[in-house]
Formats: sequence, C-alpha cells, structure tokens
Amino acid sequence: MRLLLRADASASIGAGHISRAVAYAERAVARGWQVAFSGRVENAEWLASRFDELGVARESFDATGFDAVIVDHYSLGDLRKEINAAGALLVSIEDDVFGRRPSDIVVDSGFAPSARPDDGSDVLLRGIAYAPLRDAVRSTRRVPSGPPMRVTVALGSGSQWAPTVELLLRALRDTELPFAADVLVRGEHTLPDLMPGQSIRFAAPSPALLELFATTDIAVSAAGVTFVELCCLGVPTAAVRLVDNQEAGYRAALELGLTAGLGPAESLSERLPSVTAVLRSLLSDPALRRRLSAAASSTVDGLGVDRVLDQIESRTGSVRDASYR
Repeated sequence: MRLLLRADASASIGAGHISRAVAYAERAVARGWQVAFSGRVENAEWLASRFDELGVARESFDATGFDAVIVDHYSLGDLRKEINAAGALLVSIEDDVFGRRPSDIVVDSGFAPSARPDDGSDVLLRGIAYAPLRDAVRSTRRVPSGPPMRVTVALGSGSQWAPTVELLLRALRDTELPFAADVLVRGEHTLPDLMPGQSIRFAAPSPALLELFATTDIAVSAAGVTFVELCCLGVPTAAVRLVDNQEAGYRAALELGLTAGLGPAESLSERLPSVTAVLRSLLSDPALRRRLSAAASSTVDGLGVDRVLDQIESRTGSVRDASYR
C-alpha cells in the first residue's frame, strides 16, 4: 500500500495539519505501508522531523503510483477527479466547512460535526472517534506535579499570537494565585509584573511539549489540534477560540463539558476580568479539574487514525495485518 499525505504549515496557519499528517504517517508505517509527504512545514519543523525518523519521503503533489492520498488542507479545491484518474483513493480531512471537498472518504473528527450537504462523497467518517493522535501523545502518561500549580500555555506555532498570549498571562497574574507557567510561543514577549509565588518562562514549540503536558496541572490552549491532544491526556484545560475554523469545535467542547471556556481571542482584552475568574477557578478548584480531566480523557481515545486506515484498506481491497497494533 502506498500513501501520499498533503498538508501545509506556516506562521499564519499553524502546525495542526502537520501534526495530523504525522499521526497518519506513524500508523501507516506501522502497518508496513510506503508513505510520502507533500507540502510546506514552516514553523512546524519540530513535528516534520518525525517524517525523517519514519523514512517518509518528501515528494511533489502527484497521486500517480499511490493507492490513496490524504489531503488535510483548507485552500485546495475539488481534487477527486484528478486523484481518482491517477488511480488513487481521495481521503479528505475537513473541520466543519473548512477543507470540505467531494471525496471517496471524508473525515471530520470534530467533537460534534454539524449536518453536511450531500456532495457525492462515498464514505463519511465523522466524530471525535476519528481524531488523529500522534504515537507520542498516545503513549504519554500524565503525572501532575506538586505545588505550585504548573500551567502550560500553548497557542500554536504562529508568532502573531504573542499579543493574545500576553493578555492570557495578565489574566493568570491577576488570579493572585501561585503558579509556575511554561509558555510555548514564537516571537517577542512582554512579561507582566508578577505577584509573589508566580513564575513564567518562555520557549518555542518543540518535542518537549509533551513532557510539559505530562507533568502540568492545567493547560491554556487554542481550541485546535493541541486541545484534542490535551483531552486524550486528560489535562484540565482552559480553551481559547483562536481562529474562525475552531468555532464549531470550541462550542462543542463547551457543551460536552470538556473545557473551561475563555471565549474568542479577539475580545479577550474586553473580557479580561471574566477570563481571570475562569482561570482562578481552574487553579483553585480540584473538583473542577478532576471533572474536566475525566470528561476529556473518556471522550478522546487516540485510536482515530487506525479507524480511518481500516476504511482505506477496506476500500482498496487490502488485507490488514492485525500485528500492527
């Protein structure tokens, strides 16, 4: 079986698409598939290095010679005719209306996908059961630390989110509670004046992210791919709706009781007292943290990629080797 993955990363779109591509590459390679990747990896080099470890080739976007092509991209249009003509199955990853295109297999791993119009797509795999999680996430075991409370702030890999991070750090400071925060963000940062018992350190996103998640008490995250990883790990999280394509997932996560909501990033400055109150509750209320952790970890099991690959094998007539697990 030959699989081509198509995704991009950049300072403006973040690294989430590459993270999902890595998850697919890992599980496909574990099944003995030949995997190639096509796309840009700027600002996600630390994730894309996993392709080299797996022996995933970097190729141009050409479906010729492949059995299946997985496209995780919002800007590419209707590709089905072109990819099918090359002899490959098209698997399209979409987030509600973002990245939607007619496909042989459609995957929308949102918490509660909305109704989808019939566009001739053959197989619809919808819901959080199909969420792609990297092997490192699935194998990480969380052991929260002792006092002071450890906080991890992770808002994607784009430097343009630095002002939003600074507002969140002000809100954390204003809780007046002790904490030790690790903040993963690119760009220049302004550190607020802190209160006794509070500390903040900055670092760029890197593979060390999961080590932080494993020992953190709470996280502050955008409502994207990282948030789904935090759910799988059972980290109590306050989520921010950072960009428009996170709106549906953010609202569904709130309704399912998976997160303490901080609202949309663009209005944080107007709502700073209420944001502070949410963070104060998360820092001070162990029952709330236990409730969020249990709900999140029971919702995201980390087996989504294998469920999708099973469908690809079924459609292409391949016989699965059950030893891959």
